[in-house]
Amino acid sequence: MTQDQSLILLILLMTLTLFLWGRWRHDIVAGGTLLACVLAGLVDANDAFSGFAHPAVITVACVLVLSRALQISGAVDWLTRHLLPQQSGVTLSIAALTGLGACLSGFMNNVGAMALLMPVALQVAKRLELSPGQVLMPLAFGTILGGMTTLIGTPPNLIVSGFRADMADAQAFAMFDFAWVGLPVAVVCVAFVALLGWRLVPVRKTAANDSFDTGAYVTEVRVTEKSKAEGMRIRAFEQALDAADAQVLALVRHEVKINAPGDGRKLQAGDILIVEADLESLPDVLGELGLALEEAVDITSVPENSETDPSTTPPESAAQSVDPATADAEAESGAAEASEIRLIELVVREESSLVGRSAKAIRLRTRYGINLLAVSREGSRSHARLRTMTIKAGDLLLMQGPDDALNEFAADYGCIPLAERDLNLPDRQKALLACGIFVLVIGLAVFSVVPTAIAFALGVLLSMLLRTLPLRSVYTAVDWPVIVLLGALIPVAGAMESTGTAELIAAGLLDYLAQGHAVIALGLILLVTMFLSDLMNNAATAAVMCPVAMGTAAVLGLNADAFLMAVAIGASCAFLTPVGHQNNTLILGPGGFRFGDYWRLGLPIELCVCAVSLPLLLIFWPL
Repeated sequence: MTQDQSLILLILLMTLTLFLWGRWRHDIVAGGTLLACVLAGLVDANDAFSGFAHPAVITVACVLVLSRALQISGAVDWLTRHLLPQQSGVTLSIAALTGLGACLSGFMNNVGAMALLMPVALQVAKRLELSPGQVLMPLAFGTILGGMTTLIGTPPNLIVSGFRADMADAQAFAMFDFAWVGLPVAVVCVAFVALLGWRLVPVRKTAANDSFDTGAYVTEVRVTEKSKAEGMRIRAFEQALDAADAQVLALVRHEVKINAPGDGRKLQAGDILIVEADLESLPDVLGELGLALEEAVDITSVPENSETDPSTTPPESAAQSVDPATADAEAESGAAEASEIRLIELVVREESSLVGRSAKAIRLRTRYGINLLAVSREGSRSHARLRTMTIKAGDLLLMQGPDDALNEFAADYGCIPLAERDLNLPDRQKALLACGIFVLVIGLAVFSVVPTAIAFALGVLLSMLLRTLPLRSVYTAVDWPVIVLLGALIPVAGAMESTGTAELIAAGLLDYLAQGHAVIALGLILLVTMFLSDLMNNAATAAVMCPVAMGTAAVLGLNADAFLMAVAIGASCAFLTPVGHQNNTLILGPGGFRFGDYWRLGLPIELCVCAVSLPLLLIFWPL
């Protein structure tokens, strides 16, 4: 083993450790890995950022923009309304929903497909009287499976195609080359999920549905003057809130927070109680006791540049509302504006810039004029004040505010609405244009009129010229952490090849595990890729495993296509943990899941993937 090989193995080991640790975001780790390779002399400084010009990176960014155009224009909404059965049994409903999710994710960003269909899944669960998780998990897995069927379905496929293009006397994989194996795998797994798999999903206390029946939410209530709760002891207060299944987590009095206050403590006017409660029944109980949601103030009365602190809001103003029926002429405009204020539930994406921050840190009230009313977080409990609570991926946020402000906040911070179609106003003309542009781009790529990256870049340009999506959304639609991750790891993968490290790892796998057997080696590549994909970003997994796969094929003197396809399939099999794929993280809160719930359905699916894909790899991509 040379010094360069030792260095890059050490760097890769540290990278994998940081990915698994999860303390830092994937793009930060990838950027650090690239710089470490440059400083160690493994990557030439002049080529350090060449990965950002790689066709795979450009194509991923363009696909995200075109997916956003399909979403905003309402094209996917139309498909949902016309293709999903409105009245059907459990098997047919789950099959149709999961199948539609798989089809959409084959041609658009699978996170976008999941975001579009989550509200539909919640409605289906309610209609079928199932736990939301029993529909959300099949949908999440279906959107992941659909990505393995086409070149643009998921970033790992584009990375695999790029590595093939770098081989001597080889071209990049075509649009539907992945379908020979990916399509049968997706069909078999979707059928399994619809017939049996949904029964394996643990039934948990739900944390989300389309009517805000959101299970355990952490919220704040204020004891107002002349409230029935004034003078009550905590014990009696919790008994009065039994209907809302509530418990007191903390008490705030004169800006001093007391965690788990004693049952005998008396409540005073102005006290703020941090409670965990069922929000559907909570309002009625609050009304009877004369309490108010602490954050539910009249937003229209907050000055645009005010730094109002809700803790200093007088109790009377906390319950204030505008009644159009009794408002005088001078207040009519304010009443009209207040009538447009609504509640919406948002789920925080893993890549959201809101993760790790609080409502106070982003100046939520000042910048957007909206309120954070409650937070639902399955599996953990926070005693922090709502405005200072650190938001985590998968959290459910109950927000109050005007439509425009809520839309802007959701777009800026990458949050997904769980109320049906709250953020999109379908435009038939733009929907047709968006579909036409997408079909044109696919045609150009399939028939090799122009390279794939050029075809999708042309599609983005046409979308901008024809305004199928707002120009400000062109750059916000791009998942920049993924772009940085790809651009940073591609040169690192190149260093694995140039130093001979990939062949070294491949030789180790062959000598100690596969013992020279080609089929066993192919299965090992698939299994190792699947294992890593469950623990770290799938794009990073593909970038790390492609050189190993190519090295394995070189050592055995076999065709590398089967090994690269094994990496593509394995990288799209993140079914065992909530951190393996963004779609798994999205359903963590709404489905009320715990970390260990995913393997119950995920493990049988991964076994199905292995059983179906290995024979097909040998048939369609012979060694």
